[in-house]
Amino acid sequence: MLATQIRQKDAVFYFVSYPAEDLLGKVRFISRYYGEGEQIAPEPVLEGDEIGRFIARIERSEKAFQRELSRAKVRAIKNFYETAVTQPPIPGTVLLFTGEKLRFAPIGAYENVGDLQEPEGKYLIIDGQHRLAALEFYFRDRPEEAGTIHVPCVIFDGRSDDFAAEMFVIINSTPTRINKSHLVDLYERVSWAAPDKKFAAQIVDRLYRESDSPLRYRINRLGGRSRQEKWILQAELFNEIHRWVSADWAQIGARENGKREVERYYAIARDFFKAAERVWGRAWGNDGYMLTRSVTIKAMVRVCADLARVDAEPVEGRVRRWEERLAPWGELQREFRAEGFYERFAAKGQVERVAKIHRRLASAVGLDQRGRSAD
Repeated sequence: MLATQIRQKDAVFYFVSYPAEDLLGKVRFISRYYGEGEQIAPEPVLEGDEIGRFIARIERSEKAFQRELSRAKVRAIKNFYETAVTQPPIPGTVLLFTGEKLRFAPIGAYENVGDLQEPEGKYLIIDGQHRLAALEFYFRDRPEEAGTIHVPCVIFDGRSDDFAAEMFVIINSTPTRINKSHLVDLYERVSWAAPDKKFAAQIVDRLYRESDSPLRYRINRLGGRSRQEKWILQAELFNEIHRWVSADWAQIGARENGKREVERYYAIARDFFKAAERVWGRAWGNDGYMLTRSVTIKAMVRVCADLARVDAEPVEGRVRRWEERLAPWGELQREFRAEGFYERFAAKGQVERVAKIHRRLASAVGLDQRGRSAD
């Protein structure tokens, strides 16, 4: 197929005008998409296909949240294909990836225009699954019309899975695509993510996944698309954990075993919330109180950082020790009743309110905001 080879620094990729029918036969859909009474089933992702599994993790997480959204989105795009006349139906490029190294043969005197070999397998769609799903349904309904469409495509070939994952992050990192909570999941896969952010993301991941975490499955990784009862957005929790980690980064970075440090900080956060859950008693997780709402959880993470700086060791007996330290919080339950909460902690916005709650909680247990005992 005719292609233009594009070079940007060390990167080489290709631009192709792909006939719709040919393209639809060469792509894999990772998610399930729906039309009018029809569906496109996702192709199975092999265990060794890391990038396929990676994108599937985003697309299918939390009980395939995309089902309702993709149905409406695909229908809208398909309707546009049907009604567009003078406007091009697909003006933007679709981004495709194959791990195969494709052969490129320049034509004549042109160094960057030539014949590009198609992969033996199918392309993975880095960006444009909804557009191609709509095109598939359009092709089923109106094959003659759809057959006249050529789709502008950019093809990346012969790169590692991490390259494709990083490209997926870059392309999908706008507010209308992946939400900030999803991006926290991706920090470990992108080369440009700062070490402290990767470190904080790993702690948040453990707080979500580990069976001994009091926050297990209570962290909202999908923003408004979550259908589960959650306490705090992953992005909000990440910001607080990162705030704590950043303050300690000089010491963390100086230690050789990064995985051990992640486990150490996770254990501190886990033990802190275990102790907090015990001292708050019946108010914990109770809708009539604001204790397991994001504004209070964020403030408690700050107290956790304060306490860890003065009393993290020894690990043995830490939950019990911290339960005794946090015991005065049990007397504050009335202040955290949902009714009148925003009047008791009046503020101009959440940033100010979190700071105010932090001060109240820290002072109640004899800590100032730098982790020192107030006495």
